[in-house]
Amino acid sequence: MADVAALAGVSAMTVSRVLNTPEKVRPETAARVLAAVRELGYRPNSAARLLATGRSGVLGVVSFETTLYGPASTLFGIEQAARDGDYLVSIASLPALNRRWIAKGIDRLRSQSVDGVIVVAPHESAAEGLQDLPPGLPVVDVGGGGDLPVPVAAVDQHAGAARATRHLLSLGHHTVWHVSGPPDWIDASGRAAGWRAALEAEGREVPEPLAGDWSAQSGYEIGRRLAREPTATAIFVANDHMAMGVLRALRETGRRVPDDVSVVGFDDVPEAAYFWPSLTTVRQNFGEVGRQAFQLLLDRFAGVPGKPRRMVETELVIRESTAVSL
Repeated sequence: MADVAALAGVSAMTVSRVLNTPEKVRPETAARVLAAVRELGYRPNSAARLLATGRSGVLGVVSFETTLYGPASTLFGIEQAARDGDYLVSIASLPALNRRWIAKGIDRLRSQSVDGVIVVAPHESAAEGLQDLPPGLPVVDVGGGGDLPVPVAAVDQHAGAARATRHLLSLGHHTVWHVSGPPDWIDASGRAAGWRAALEAEGREVPEPLAGDWSAQSGYEIGRRLAREPTATAIFVANDHMAMGVLRALRETGRRVPDDVSVVGFDDVPEAAYFWPSLTTVRQNFGEVGRQAFQLLLDRFAGVPGKPRRMVETELVIRESTAVSL
């Protein structure tokens, strides 16, 4: 930093301001300092920054080992928000989200002097692991349900599922069948609850939901069963990959979509617009979830009290897989 200051003809304090609070420095001075930074190839020392400011500029994220679209997109949204806020991200990817593994993940991140931790916790079992957090460590949960001891940012799964169900009812279907996700997933529970609430609010029959495992294969197997059910003219599927399997099963058994059966998914994966037919689905705003989680963590840094829950709205994207029931 002293070398940068000498080359730019300013003090080391001015260099520090340019790198940390550039809005407090005159533009022409900042430009001179940044030119010196580039010429010398200067990189801030993270250890020195931690000693000087009490902040490492690193955000920890506890997640679990998965390639599923929802959790992976949530993690990407958090990384984007952190990058926009000039934070680096260190990820502890765990084989399970329970008390033991969450504690291990947080300990690993604390050893890296992270400023705070965001826990991506889509499993019911994760709530248990958030009960015994280290004192003084700012923690935010993403996607959690129930009464958690930390702030939460989550997609409003209930409202999104209810909107999808009402859309199918508005097309003239007597009821809506549901292909749910695994019962230990918070997202799956929220979507099933929203579907059920929408049917009950209209006084409609509530069929027994059929649980898949998020995979296209499980959707295909359940779709084969539903194809033999004549009352199944409308199906709300808890994610798009299972919906893809349902579409394949219906086509193979001669049930036309949307002429005979209307299908709605959830997520709006990039491929959903190119399914045959293109899939009506509920879009989640993962970028906004990441921004809300990051802002909640910044609030914790600033000492804002309370355990707020910020819900992110969904959007129903209507395509070719739904139509008026004849």
